[in-house]
Amino acid sequence: MIRFILSDLRRLWAGSLTVCLLVALSTALVMTVTLQERALRLGSARAADKFDLVIGAAGSETQLVLSSVFLQPAPLPLASGKVLADLLADPRVAWAAPVAFGDSFAGYPVVGTTRVLIENTTPGFAEGLMFSHEGEAVVGSGVKLKLGDEVKPMHGTADEGGHTHTELAYKVTGKLKATGTAWDRAILVPVQAVWHIHGLEEHEHEEADAHHDDAQRDAPQAAGTVVAARDETGHEHGSIDADAPIDDDFSANAPGLPAILVKPRSVGDAYKLRQDYRKGDTVGVFPGEVLTQLYSTLGDAKLVLSAVAIGAQILVACALLMVTVIHIGQRRRQIGALRAFGAPRLSVSLIVWAELMLVIAAGIAVGTGLGFLAARWISGTIATKNGFALPVEFARQDLWQIGGMVVFAAVLSALPALLAYRQSPAQALRA
Repeated sequence: MIRFILSDLRRLWAGSLTVCLLVALSTALVMTVTLQERALRLGSARAADKFDLVIGAAGSETQLVLSSVFLQPAPLPLASGKVLADLLADPRVAWAAPVAFGDSFAGYPVVGTTRVLIENTTPGFAEGLMFSHEGEAVVGSGVKLKLGDEVKPMHGTADEGGHTHTELAYKVTGKLKATGTAWDRAILVPVQAVWHIHGLEEHEHEEADAHHDDAQRDAPQAAGTVVAARDETGHEHGSIDADAPIDDDFSANAPGLPAILVKPRSVGDAYKLRQDYRKGDTVGVFPGEVLTQLYSTLGDAKLVLSAVAIGAQILVACALLMVTVIHIGQRRRQIGALRAFGAPRLSVSLIVWAELMLVIAAGIAVGTGLGFLAARWISGTIATKNGFALPVEFARQDLWQIGGMVVFAAVLSALPALLAYRQSPAQALRA
């Protein structure tokens, strides 16, 4: 029987291949949607795992997290430097680190921060050392720069009409190990250098603080760029000393900041800090809360895509039914001959069922592989562009989903087998 089935499939290879491809493509669509949605959830959750609390100026909580945790460029209002000083002095805070961004280099974001953040959120250095002067930089594992390379930051991006800062060229002193987050594509520099390159000094913040509301209404062009003095050309300028040592202590007169990443000492402290900084001109947010909101949106999108995928599978199933019924009609003489030579009804029906089941099962297997490869490709593209990894992996529910497809295929294949079972040899030979 097996040799007969294989011989029959070889003889009808074109039709079998068409059916297999139809099933494979519809299965691949379902698997791609399922695997990619899960990869986005896992990847974004792991990327935000190191950041317990984000505090910034009152505004969009979602954009605050996307800009500070995932380094997505967007204009943000600035929180007063006093907020950072207060957090550093708060006994409920294990550590707090400012982030200032808006500059870029070769498509990589240049992020101003402190050594505390690097020491507490990364697995260490692959090579080189931490920055200790304003003219030094540390790069993520995904940045294609070597130790000793120079970085001339550009304000904004070339597409936005940005300009290159000529006041300072950072020197790469260290390269970090991979973290699987967007920070792997970041160039990390002392936050003091970002302030100075944009013309901000601590004493200037006293005047800037009086116009805090105006600064919030007129947010900078690039994500959280510190407001700077400008010359007659409209370009920002500042006084830079590349050899100046840096200090991670900040006074209440520190310049404004787009975001501050905070590590509370306990869960209770985290909730109290979040409550305290959700008043007035500041907002405190747990990245996980924002991701949960985004996941609900993704869940709705997944339902729509899944409905489309299931609709495609139903259309394929209907097409397969039509094709198989026609196929059985065309094979009536063959079925009649088998019965005339003494083949039992059950054996003939089993041959018909096994042929179609084998083709559909092969399509499901091929489609599962194609869906996995498609999800891996999409994840790789996103990781290259945004930095954080999206793990594509199967889960237990995927096995149930594939099992459901196989059961449905078995039921679908039973219909032409039933038609073959009910067909008499005499009727078939007279056809």
